[in-house]
Amino acid sequence: MPRASEIQNEPPSRINESFAMNHIAASRTMQADDHQWRLILPLFSLVVIAILLIFRHTFLGMAGIWARSDTYAHGFVVLPITLWLIWRKRSEVARLTPRPSYSAWLLLAGVGFSWLLGDLAAVNSLTQFAAVGMLVLAVPAVLGWPVARALAFSLLFLFFSVPLGDFAMPKLMDWTAAMTIFGLRLTGIPVHAEGLRFVIPSGSWSVVEACSGVRYLIASITVGTLFAYLTYHSLKRRILFVLASIIVPVIANWLRAYMIVMIGHLSSNRLAVGVDHVVYGWLFFGLVMMAMFWVGGRWREDHLPRPVKRDPEVPAGGAASVPLLLIGAAATVMIAATGPLISGHLDDRHSSPLSQIAALATIPGWQPAEQATANWQPSYAGANAQMHTAYEKEGRVAGLFIGYYRQQDNRRKLVTSTNGLVRSNDQLWVMTASGARGIGFDNQDLKVRWAQLRGSSHARLTVWQWYWIDGRWTASDSLAKAYMALARLMGKGDDSAVVILYAAHEQSAEAQAILEEFAAAAAAPIGNALRQTAESR
Repeated sequence: MPRASEIQNEPPSRINESFAMNHIAASRTMQADDHQWRLILPLFSLVVIAILLIFRHTFLGMAGIWARSDTYAHGFVVLPITLWLIWRKRSEVARLTPRPSYSAWLLLAGVGFSWLLGDLAAVNSLTQFAAVGMLVLAVPAVLGWPVARALAFSLLFLFFSVPLGDFAMPKLMDWTAAMTIFGLRLTGIPVHAEGLRFVIPSGSWSVVEACSGVRYLIASITVGTLFAYLTYHSLKRRILFVLASIIVPVIANWLRAYMIVMIGHLSSNRLAVGVDHVVYGWLFFGLVMMAMFWVGGRWREDHLPRPVKRDPEVPAGGAASVPLLLIGAAATVMIAATGPLISGHLDDRHSSPLSQIAALATIPGWQPAEQATANWQPSYAGANAQMHTAYEKEGRVAGLFIGYYRQQDNRRKLVTSTNGLVRSNDQLWVMTASGARGIGFDNQDLKVRWAQLRGSSHARLTVWQWYWIDGRWTASDSLAKAYMALARLMGKGDDSAVVILYAAHEQSAEAQAILEEFAAAAAAPIGNALRQTAESR
């Protein structure tokens, strides 16, 4: 590059000629870029449409959740907001030269494999994240990383369309119940609590799914992240506001639950019950969000940061040829389609339909009996076959429930947040305690889940629960999903079951002893029955 002094010594005619040549070169570059964009945009649109068609079942499943769940209804506005964010960046993107990225193809393959694992294990959130990830990675795969970096926030915002958050509901419900009870006692109101239910002098209350605050939390994070991006330019302020969007709604939900109980208590349960319970909740949440945005707006950064100019002497990379653009688009679609093609090949729809579980062999020392607790049924929906029976030995009774699943899909599967011992809105039974303990079962050490349940008639149960997946025993949801994916990859199908033992008790130690003795005697018959059922495929 010539020094300033050398340029100053150039004759004016030479300088004008140099400027003119640079202007002509820049014009030609802009014309070439315009030609590239006129070609690539329709091509990229076809790639996006192809990905939507390839993963149509996943995307339609997401839309179905948006339609039937108030918690995830915001998913309908995520795409329009994303398109608007991209439109705001159109001038910046137009200056870039589209060029396919080979490294993005490798990431696409990894995300495609994640989708395959999620599909084989029937993990909705994983398949949905992967499908959205395919759309996001299509940008660098077809248009290049510079375009993806320019649109980074716009593309990442698309992940808010994934209906994810149910996993946090049990913990949020526990926190809400604990803080509500703490607030009531701090106020001087006596409380008798068992699990998520508590009784005060004016009546009984319970924390259900709608009280968890998960819908407030998800809405706050989504809107708060968008507000932080549009209002601030420094990374520190954006992160701090997003953290506030997580913490504030959680604490606000505790206050909301406490105030609703207090309003009901002070009004002799004439207010804050029924529909107005929900109205008060959303009104309070709206006021909290307005206050949070008002406070956050006091530190807004209205002045845009100075854009970093690229050195004109450093080339940004030559324009991609038409064949290269076509190859990039075709490779993106082919890689995206690989996962569904493999999944279709491994599809287990050829399995025989299942109507019943193989009969249990005789359990040494135990005799069939009437149901131990006739009015309790584990909440496991969609099982192909169920077995619910009881056994007796010397006046001690143990209940056995087995739910067997085959040909699972996103709507009907063994391991899901909606399956469990007790529904959150169950009017008869409530879980008062839970944990894990080790036992010996079927010649192996097994850690099972245990829980204590209390019924409306003050009946009490101690319950053990675990899974059987392709001959493996585990009480872990994650391991159960992994075993199921592995079995399907090996062509063994997705046969799996939940095994639940339970006993009524006055003292917990008594029930634990009954279940331990029954489990030792019933291990072989239960294992053999499940294996025989699996062989009926």
